[in-house]
Amino acid sequence: LRHAARARPALITAPPAMAALAINDLPDGRRVLALDGRLGASTVKGLWGDAHRALADAPGKPVTVDAANVDYCDGAGVALLVALLAQERAAPVEIANLKPAFQPLLRQFDPRRITKDTDPEGMRRPAIEEIGRAAAGIWKDIVEQVTFIGELSAALVVALLKPHTVRWKDVWRVCERVGVDALPIVALISFLLGMILAFQSAVPMKRFGAEIFVADLIGLSMLRELGPLMTAILLAGRSGAAFAAEIGTMRVNQEVDAITTMGLDPVRFLVTPRVIAALLMTPLLVLFSMLVGLIGGAITMTSFSIPIVTFMKEVDSAVTFTDFMAGFVKSFVFAILIAGIGCLRGLQTAAGASAVGESATRAVVSGIILLVVVDGIFAVAFYILNI
Repeated sequence: LRHAARARPALITAPPAMAALAINDLPDGRRVLALDGRLGASTVKGLWGDAHRALADAPGKPVTVDAANVDYCDGAGVALLVALLAQERAAPVEIANLKPAFQPLLRQFDPRRITKDTDPEGMRRPAIEEIGRAAAGIWKDIVEQVTFIGELSAALVVALLKPHTVRWKDVWRVCERVGVDALPIVALISFLLGMILAFQSAVPMKRFGAEIFVADLIGLSMLRELGPLMTAILLAGRSGAAFAAEIGTMRVNQEVDAITTMGLDPVRFLVTPRVIAALLMTPLLVLFSMLVGLIGGAITMTSFSIPIVTFMKEVDSAVTFTDFMAGFVKSFVFAILIAGIGCLRGLQTAAGASAVGESATRAVVSGIILLVVVDGIFAVAFYILNI
C-alpha cells in the first residue's frame, strides 16, 4: 500500500481562467483596448469597469477594441463587446481582429437597438378619448352579444326540430362534467349555507321563542333565491370558465377557423351541445342544492331542540308549490346565461399567450353580473305578479 501510494500520480489542477486589458494611445489619436485571454462569465466582471472607464476617459478619440488575443468568448464576453459598441460617445468604437469562430455570436446583436427602447410605453390619451374608446368597446360588445343571441336561438330551434343533427356524444360528455362532477362542490356549499343561515337566524329568534320559524326562513330562502342563485354562481365560476377556456384554446389554435373552413357553423358545432347540457343539468343541480340546504338547516336546528321531522313539517306548511317553481324556473334561464356567456367569451378570444386566461376571467365576471341582474329582474317580476 505504501508503494502504491507513492506510485499514484499527483492531481494536476488547471490554472484559473485569466483575462487582461491593455490600453494604448497611438500617435494618430486612436485609443486601442487590447483584450487578452478568456472572456467568460468569471473574467468579464473584472474587465467591465476598466473597459468602460477607458472609453469615458477619451470621449473624443476613436477607439479600437483589439480582440486578436482572445482565445475564448462566450455570452458574457459578447455582452462586454456589445456594451462597448453601444456606448454613446462622439467618436466611434469598433471591434477588430475577433476570431471567425466568435463572429456569428457577435453578429446576433445590434448595438443600436440596445440603446433604444423597442417597446416604448404609449402616450396617455386625453380623458375624453379614453371615455369614448370605453363606450365604443361596450357598444361593440353589446352588438356581438345580440348577434350571438340570434345565432344561438336559431341553432337551438334547429336542434329542437332536427334532434339528429345534434352531437349527442358531446352533450353527454359535457353533462357529466357540468352535472356529475359538480355535485361535490354544490353539496358542500349548499350544506354549509343551510347550516350557517339556520344558526345565524336561530340565535336572535331564540330570544323570542320563535326558533321554529327558522324553518320557514330557510325553506323560502333556499327554494326561491339561494338555491338557484348559489348553484348558478358556482357553475359560472366552474363550467362557464371551462367553456371559455376550451373554445378560447381552439380559437388560438385556429381550430375554430378550420371548422368554419369546412363549412360548419361554430355556434351549432361547439356552442349548442354545451348549452343543451347546461339546460339538462342545471335544474337537477338546483334541486339537489335545495334539498342539501334544507338538510343542513335541519341538522343545525336539532341543536336548538327542534327535531328534523318537526323542521320538515314546518317547511312543508310554509313553502308552496309556487315558491318552488319560482326558484326552479330561474334555473333554466341561469343555465342559458352561464353556457352562453362562457361560449361567447371563448369565441371572442384574441391571439396571445394571456388571451385564454382573459377570456375565462371575462366569462366568470360577465356571468356573475348577469346572474345577479337577471335575479333582480325576476324578483321585481314576481313582486308585480304577486308570486
